[in-house]
Amino acid sequence: LSWAPRPRLPPDTAALLASGPDGEMLWLDVTHRPGQAPWVRLMGRYLLPPCKQRWHTCAAFLPQEELLVCGDRRGSLLLFPCSSSSGWATENSIVNIGTDPVVEDSSNELEPSCLLHKRALPLESPLSVLFGLHGKTGVTSVTIHKGYIYSTGRDGVYRQLRLQHQQLEVLQKHRPCKGLQWIEELQFTSDGDLLVLGFHADNFVVWSSRTGENVHCIPCGGGHRSWSYCNSPLAKVFAFIKSGDVMLYHCEAEPCEQQVLLPSLHGREITCVRRLGAVEVPGHATVNVFVTGSEDTTACVLVLSENSRAAVPLARLSDHISSVRTLAFAMGPGDEGFGVEGLSALLFSAGGRAQIECYRLLCAGDAASESAVACQVIHVASHRLDKHWEKKKNRHKLVKMDPETRYMSLSVVPGTSTKQLPTPWKFLAAACSDGSVRIFGLLEAAQKLVLVAESFHHQRCVLKVEAFLHTWAEGERHLLCSAATDGSIAFWDITGPIMDAADALHQAEGEMQPLGECCCPAALLLPLTKVSIALLTEPVSPALGAPLVTMLAHSCGVTSLHIRETPEGRHLVASGSDDGSIHVCLLEVALGRGEAAAGTCLQVLERVSRPCAHAAHVTGIRVLQPDLLLSASVDQRLMLWKRCPGELEPLSTTFFHVPDLAELDCWEVVEAGGELRYYCVLCGQGLEMLCGTASSRTPPPQEAPQ
Repeated sequence: LSWAPRPRLPPDTAALLASGPDGEMLWLDVTHRPGQAPWVRLMGRYLLPPCKQRWHTCAAFLPQEELLVCGDRRGSLLLFPCSSSSGWATENSIVNIGTDPVVEDSSNELEPSCLLHKRALPLESPLSVLFGLHGKTGVTSVTIHKGYIYSTGRDGVYRQLRLQHQQLEVLQKHRPCKGLQWIEELQFTSDGDLLVLGFHADNFVVWSSRTGENVHCIPCGGGHRSWSYCNSPLAKVFAFIKSGDVMLYHCEAEPCEQQVLLPSLHGREITCVRRLGAVEVPGHATVNVFVTGSEDTTACVLVLSENSRAAVPLARLSDHISSVRTLAFAMGPGDEGFGVEGLSALLFSAGGRAQIECYRLLCAGDAASESAVACQVIHVASHRLDKHWEKKKNRHKLVKMDPETRYMSLSVVPGTSTKQLPTPWKFLAAACSDGSVRIFGLLEAAQKLVLVAESFHHQRCVLKVEAFLHTWAEGERHLLCSAATDGSIAFWDITGPIMDAADALHQAEGEMQPLGECCCPAALLLPLTKVSIALLTEPVSPALGAPLVTMLAHSCGVTSLHIRETPEGRHLVASGSDDGSIHVCLLEVALGRGEAAAGTCLQVLERVSRPCAHAAHVTGIRVLQPDLLLSASVDQRLMLWKRCPGELEPLSTTFFHVPDLAELDCWEVVEAGGELRYYCVLCGQGLEMLCGTASSRTPPPQEAPQ
């Protein structure tokens, strides 16, 4: 039995759901008036999916769609219709069930009456089933809030869902805190906070998603008991049954003596930052939307405004099981935004335990909210190298990938959403700590992220990757630059592997089984179709082939990398190193002699190096213009350089306040008067934004820290 809140009902009427034999669930409307016995109306009959423990655990009505969402003991989430023309006609014909004068033994009168008339109602099957969404321990609650569906379970996570064409779609999942495996309920407060109620060991815990800490921790003996919690501005009350006794915990609201001067964005240092774009809100100044990743295993979508000089989080992503080391955006054709004032992009995040997560971010102006921006996050796909290891046969004969493999850098391959590819696949390049460069393919419609190619050319930790596109009249080539801990930089032509992978993925209709854990780590991962199965019986050549050009740019690890195309169609490659040096080279791309299939040639036209440009690691570098570079270092200096023939000439130095700088991101904005201004955001032990003008003939840029 469970009660379900139902909108548009009189205050003396409530909906009661009862599970019976053979998975049949009844929906009853119960009316109780003072001085009268309860009236009962049978409203609907539903059939739960077959499972060992076939009963529901919670339910909620969707107010506008006239649908019923319920969770069962198997951990599944079910969607039922609660209104139809035939159903309402049947209900009207039996509306008088239980409305006759009730005698003292009314319980014996009501039960057979309902059972006799229930056959007149059809037995409805689910419209949508998410089987085992919360594992085998069951769904504990279903909540409707602002048009979204929230479900909780005893698997330690709560999920946000939406309704699409009468189908349940999971948007994302959240893990509140470590150790809180038994989540019972969610409560949305009037001030915008989300309280997560659950049990940790033998304590009842109330966790605040806004502050990221426990609000209450009450010893009660554990979760196998009846309980109730009420949170009001005046007091907090928790009642529970323990050893047959009814216990009451009452805490009056007291003024908070703790004042937060500056709220934190993350619990540990910020390792990466990327700017998504700017959102224009009527009546507000333009705000910038950023995404940050941290060692605390979360990524945060936030807005940073020049006027308020405050960072306001919009959403927090907690799917990673280890640190988030790198971020990348994919904003191709059709992804520039939704609506006039919105942003839409694919976000890739990666880090420890060889884990990649992919999300669709939708941001739009919302003048009513504190941040003036509303953000919707949809989880698209995820990938782990060892995900399929336990399912492999004869795995004792194979070499397992290093469980400590980390993704150090990500780069979305540009120009892969063109007509040259049969399906709209997006490709992602990753630098890995196990010495490999890996290429992944994403098909958003099928929510699949698969490994399609890799190479262990560097034979040591790869720190940075950067993909770029070279176009000319005859066509285009996809190129990739990778840098390792020995200071070497390699350039690859990945056009062939990408086209081959796209053709194979298209023929397999997206059904892939990765072979990345095979005995030959440099193997190309082939699709397994229903007709033929690709077997690796002997070592094969690396999928990416040999690099076009390899150069030794630094004496130790390359910690920053950026590539910019010049107006002449050449490419400037700037890099920074652990030894504080900066290296810049100018590349020209040309086809080999003969036909286009002869291959791609890279020619290094110019190389410029600046030893000891900084006093510490250069962890951020950007090519602003063909003759202007911006570099940032752990020595907390932001330096502007002029690229001259054979040398780099320093133009200005700006000191910033973020210690242990991890990354730098830059963008340019054309002001109303036509002036070009550059903005940069820096992350490390904090977050800072700077803006100013930059030119090879003007004074140093003015500093405006956020």
